[in-house]
Amino acid sequence: MKPLPEIGLMPTKPALDERPLEKRVGLIILATDHTSEPDFRRMVASDRIGVYVARIPYKNPTTPENLRKMQPELSAGAALILPDEPLDAICYSCTSASVVIGDAEIEAAVQAAKPGVPVVTPPMAGVRGLKALGAKRISILTPYTVETSRPMATYFAERGFDILSFTCLGFEDDREMARIAPASLVELAREATHAEADALFVSCTALRAALAVPGMEQAIGLPVVTSNQASAWNCLRLCGDDKQRPEFGRLMTLPLG
Repeated sequence: MKPLPEIGLMPTKPALDERPLEKRVGLIILATDHTSEPDFRRMVASDRIGVYVARIPYKNPTTPENLRKMQPELSAGAALILPDEPLDAICYSCTSASVVIGDAEIEAAVQAAKPGVPVVTPPMAGVRGLKALGAKRISILTPYTVETSRPMATYFAERGFDILSFTCLGFEDDREMARIAPASLVELAREATHAEADALFVSCTALRAALAVPGMEQAIGLPVVTSNQASAWNCLRLCGDDKQRPEFGRLMTLPLG
């Protein structure tokens, strides 16, 4: 072996940018999640906005009891995302758990690790999205069981929406929910939307529903808001990104308000 060259040390270091990317979005997802990361990579991440992910423990079936068990993990999950560095927004990507645990409780748990960071949950973003669209009478489609769907109905009713129809598919495993084809969601949206509704909300971050929004909107002739689409929209606007993205539905053309 030839002698190794002497290792030289530069006398000065290069100047550092303030951040590698201008904006930072944290994403807390379930250990079993197949969908949130690809959706946020597709809709949020750019050469200006970074998406940084932490996974927390979760075990199926998707019941209110199992969903509630994630609450103690939220602070630890948030703390793992760029420790000691600020974020511009952080999303806990589970719609049904956010409803069961509560938005305020989730915000408190996340901010215990990341003080002051704006916290987004999918149902919270869904409400903001539906209001931005001017929707008051809505239909809701979920992949959950009836038991897990009931708190969702209460959540939206308590926030002033008139729920004209609520349809669930009866799945208990979020990994199976992720395997529902986007094309199937288009047909399901057609069947689940009430004739007098102003919009359709499709719940669940496991569903590949963001990919189906244009097809669903065309099929029913109404705006469609989905969990990941609404969360992505909310996070983008918190990062000061007001670019219109009609390829992800009517909501993605609107300001946060």
